[in-house]
Amino acid sequence: MVGLEAALDRFCEDADGRRFGIEGVHVVADGGRCAERRWIADIRRDVFSVSKTVTSLAVGMLAHDGLLTLDDPVLMHLPELADTAAPGSEAMTVRHLLSMTAGNGYRWLDPDADHPGDPARDFLATPLVAEPGTAYHYRGGNSYVLGRIVHSVSGLDLRDFLLPRLFGPLGIRNPQWLRCPLGFPLGAIGLHLRTSEIARIAQMLLREGIHNGQRLVPLEYLARMTAETTETGRAEPDNRTYGLHVWVCSRDRAWRMDGLYGQFGIMLPDHHACVSLTAHYLGPTTDILDAVWEHIVPALA
Repeated sequence: MVGLEAALDRFCEDADGRRFGIEGVHVVADGGRCAERRWIADIRRDVFSVSKTVTSLAVGMLAHDGLLTLDDPVLMHLPELADTAAPGSEAMTVRHLLSMTAGNGYRWLDPDADHPGDPARDFLATPLVAEPGTAYHYRGGNSYVLGRIVHSVSGLDLRDFLLPRLFGPLGIRNPQWLRCPLGFPLGAIGLHLRTSEIARIAQMLLREGIHNGQRLVPLEYLARMTAETTETGRAEPDNRTYGLHVWVCSRDRAWRMDGLYGQFGIMLPDHHACVSLTAHYLGPTTDILDAVWEHIVPALA
């Protein structure tokens, strides 16, 4: 069997040949096995939709605290937006936002997140394209509104809520999160992390929410993230199943945080390992996943 270091070398050779634009890859497995390769310094970068998973963790913490439930109507926590909400929006719940089944087709297209007015108000005012809970539409507005709910319930914005409860314990000091003009973190994108910091989050998730003996994420919520799933209708096997702001892979019971251009935190519970990457790849990022399974996963068996 190929050792982990040799497997990582083969992955790197393949990634270079196929111009994946990998910036860094970190592999952490039980038994103290770990390896990494870097193409650039481990500096913070926008991890795009990996941000969504982190937003979901904040919601899970608040649910465990008893400050909200996933069945709460969105407008219960943002009542000031009810006067302009589109008909049917009163049926939209926190769970619908997490599963991308809010029935809302709103797209935030402003360059650099420069959005006049209130993005949450505009999201909720957009006419529904489906009854909440009946159809999958992958939209970043869902995650932004979840961040606004975190603020409404906790009194802290998304980043500040997570500083003492997630980032601090993981040794992620002073992370930055891009914000809307109103000052709220974008939720869906914009969190800046190092590859090694994605790896720390992934390892904590792999270990069922525990880091250094401290529980950071409720076990019940972690189970729900991959058990409560929605079929996306997408063709690629690893993109067919969506959980609560995570993707459920088609292989090895794996699940992942997944950001544009190839930002990944892949949890492989059957192998007691996680693989984390940052990249800038303009092709289908499932190409990178396939290379991970071709070269790295066999070495974890």
